[in-house]
Amino acid sequence: MTRPLRGQTAIVGIGQSGIGNAPGYSAMELLGQAAVNAVADAGLLMSDIDGLFCATSVNAFPTLSAGEYLGLRPTFFDGTNAGGSSFEMHLLQATLALQAGLCSAALICYGSNQRSGGGKLVSMSEPQWHETPYQPRHPITAYALATSRHMHQYGTTRAMLAEVAVAARGWANLNPDAHARGPLSIDDVLAARMVSDPLSTADCCLVTDGGGACVMVRADRARDLPRAPAYFLGAAGAQWHRSIVAMPDLTVTAASESGPRALAMAGISHTDIDLAMLYDAFTINTILFLEDLGFCPKGEGGRFVQDGRIAPGGSLAVNTNGGGLSCMHPGMYGMFLILEAVRQIRGEAGERQLARSDIALLHGNGGTLSSQVTAILGSAATL
Repeated sequence: MTRPLRGQTAIVGIGQSGIGNAPGYSAMELLGQAAVNAVADAGLLMSDIDGLFCATSVNAFPTLSAGEYLGLRPTFFDGTNAGGSSFEMHLLQATLALQAGLCSAALICYGSNQRSGGGKLVSMSEPQWHETPYQPRHPITAYALATSRHMHQYGTTRAMLAEVAVAARGWANLNPDAHARGPLSIDDVLAARMVSDPLSTADCCLVTDGGGACVMVRADRARDLPRAPAYFLGAAGAQWHRSIVAMPDLTVTAASESGPRALAMAGISHTDIDLAMLYDAFTINTILFLEDLGFCPKGEGGRFVQDGRIAPGGSLAVNTNGGGLSCMHPGMYGMFLILEAVRQIRGEAGERQLARSDIALLHGNGGTLSSQVTAILGSAATL
């Protein structure tokens, strides 16, 4: 199989802003701060940026708004919004644009002030006409449906789900930037207030502020910039439904399609992966994605995560920043999967740094298990 995109582009700069609670800042200001930090990290100037990729939950025309705010006049731009997986798709789109010569330095960026600006989890992730008569609280109710079905079909228990939350907190406790730190036990998760049965508050992601951004260039240019590049090895997306009621099987996501295609593009197998960054909006996500991406058989995800397997010191490093469950979740979390993967590949993750971090698999999720995008990044040693 030919792999014309493998190793042809790289992330050379990353930046974040306002992680946790950033009162007084708008979503665009947080996006802007992260973008400025990423461009500086890359050793570039904002005037060097001629490719712009962004998605937000507050701008109908995200590239127009972000471009104006940052003073950019990009030669190529894309505002694809597939929910939280948008930024993994932007990695693929930026790579295509860079390789085609449509731009030379691409900025991917995001910002949200949903915690300080709103104070509540507000979601338009479902077409409301389908479920309104039943008074759901989306997106939580939709994910609770998938959780209930997985429990019924495969014997998954709430204690297994709790393992995911406890593992995420273990990683967060090694991350000084994580919003939620401190002890968390399986009993704590099981005793937490129920929100949408069987999901408790401890099974749900945080509601935080935050901005994130990264800069991509072609590989030949990346070698001349100051930071160690994180090379693009492959990516693929898949989508099967919009509303949870249209999901073909509540226990199988389109990650089962995007994952194998991304691995094939990257030319790697599961044994090559050092880090899995999985979009953990809810504890069931991690279990479903471990299954659908091929880390364990379908139905075995709950048993797979037991005994600290994905926690610090476990056999598979998952969500080493603490994930959406304990680090941050500013509405569309996919951007922050990228930032942690790059830190690990660079060897800049501090106390949580993995001994080996050459290949990272990132998996973004959008809507209610709707859009699924898998991306794979690697160090120079993988080329």
